[in-house]
Amino acid sequence: MTTQSFILLAVFLAVLLALAWPLGAVLARVGHGGRIPGFGWLEKLEQLLYRAAGIPLKSEERGQAWKGYAVALLVFNGIGALVVYGLQRVQAWLPLNPQGLDNVSPDSSFNTAVSFAANTNWQGYSGEQTMSYLVQMLALTCQNFFSAATGMAVAYALIRGFSARSAKSIGNFWVDITRSTLYVLLPLSLLFAVFLMGQGVIQNFSAYKEVALLDQVSYALPEGGTMTAATQTIAMGPVASQEAIKMLGTNGGGFFNANSAHPYENPSALSNFGQMLAIFLIPAGLCFAFGRMVGDRRQGWAVLGAMTVLFVACALVVLVAEQQAHPALQAMGVDQAMNALQSGGNMEGKETRFGISASALFAAVTTAASCGAVNAMHDSFTPIGGMVPMLLMQFGEVIFGGVGSGLYGMLVFAIMAVFIAGLMIGRTPEYLGKKIQAYEMKMTSIAILVTPILVLGGTAIAVMTDAGKAGIANPGAHGFSEILYAFSSAANNNGSAFAGLSANTPFYNAMLAAAMWFGRFAVIVPILAIAGSLAGKQRLEANAGTMPTHGAMFIGLLVGVVALVGVLNYVPALALGPVVEHLQLNNK
Repeated sequence: MTTQSFILLAVFLAVLLALAWPLGAVLARVGHGGRIPGFGWLEKLEQLLYRAAGIPLKSEERGQAWKGYAVALLVFNGIGALVVYGLQRVQAWLPLNPQGLDNVSPDSSFNTAVSFAANTNWQGYSGEQTMSYLVQMLALTCQNFFSAATGMAVAYALIRGFSARSAKSIGNFWVDITRSTLYVLLPLSLLFAVFLMGQGVIQNFSAYKEVALLDQVSYALPEGGTMTAATQTIAMGPVASQEAIKMLGTNGGGFFNANSAHPYENPSALSNFGQMLAIFLIPAGLCFAFGRMVGDRRQGWAVLGAMTVLFVACALVVLVAEQQAHPALQAMGVDQAMNALQSGGNMEGKETRFGISASALFAAVTTAASCGAVNAMHDSFTPIGGMVPMLLMQFGEVIFGGVGSGLYGMLVFAIMAVFIAGLMIGRTPEYLGKKIQAYEMKMTSIAILVTPILVLGGTAIAVMTDAGKAGIANPGAHGFSEILYAFSSAANNNGSAFAGLSANTPFYNAMLAAAMWFGRFAVIVPILAIAGSLAGKQRLEANAGTMPTHGAMFIGLLVGVVALVGVLNYVPALALGPVVEHLQLNNK
């Protein structure tokens, strides 16, 4: 591992901490319903939106029990999916379609609608060749805001469950998504979009440009002969606005097929660094908001500490793995140390403007969070380098995780950790003054087990059917990894891909859509049930028998529970894919 990699990781974490701490204070105010300094001018708009939606203006009249909160959430996201589906199916007749793109097929529209509603943003299509400007903005970009706000709302609801004292309400879903969008997502996206445009990300409504090539390019035709190209089509579009919320909302759906490897989405090393920060910014800030909202800031530090320990360990493995020269190329005598960026490592599938360190760190960041944006092709990583991003998703994406989903997922593991600790000492477990009893553990078990069932079940069906195997681009262990990665990404709301699987087929569009929907909402509903149960309980004062949940011992316990409970389900599958491939590659 190079010094550059160490410095990049250290600077990234330092800047992230410096930005997340003040943001945490703002996020806590948003969750509490208090005034946000500097945003008083938005309060009238907030009240206007409440009046239009029929929401009581008095905060004490807005409360929803967890079932009402869950129904509102499901209805809102269901309607969002229907709108995204419908706009894709009629885009040929809508304005802002200078390329004259046709309507999207039903199965692809269905997959995309579910994907963006579930904050997964899996894309089985090429954005610049499939989606019009209007659909990209009105359907996809808007849904990026709504799905991110949904995750934040669930996190706030669970925090209220811990902080409330014998309350029936866990908040109001409509208020939570409104405040999260108005005071957090919109302002940050505006600022970040301006930064990206300053770096060279495009923002326009121009038709695609046909430009002359400096050198003519010859292509070999499948039927024989060659074809010479003298021009190239350059895609345009309103990219910066979608790119900003794509990262800040941990959405990941790119305007272009190449996603953040495309120079119009991610032009420079500075924009690349900024995008990595944007992915982790709100998840890290929510940890600090959690500490403030429950009245003990040390609790937020403990959760953030567990996330950071796990992330650093995984990121180091990716960085080290990708700095190794490819064994097959070494055997051919290929010198990969052609320039300072390559450093003798694995440059296949990576952009030279980023190099190995920034590409490997980006892969760890985007899969630790439920983002899915990519600046390199994970299919071209070394077997171990590709396994770790897969593993980060299989953890349940609680290592920072998505906007809101990372925090509420980690808190579920914290409940599991205190339950295990309580069993060890024969005492009823408590977390933040709330007793953890049978009901909470049943809901916790459901929330943790949903995604492994979807991932392993979906992978098993795909490898046993002709329709599933038809999409594999590489045979053997790597082909198995492509399918396992796809279902891990879909069920854990990530959206990144190995890029070697042809997934835009009716089979994969339907299977992955099911994994995305249930991987999102079959986890959220049990978590809201936990929030409702905890909110109705008295908050007990700490005593001599209470296990501290803010120190190094608890952080170690939490890390261990996440590693053991979150990953053990996948060990046999990982052994069939990346582990076998690594052994085969290094034994030749």
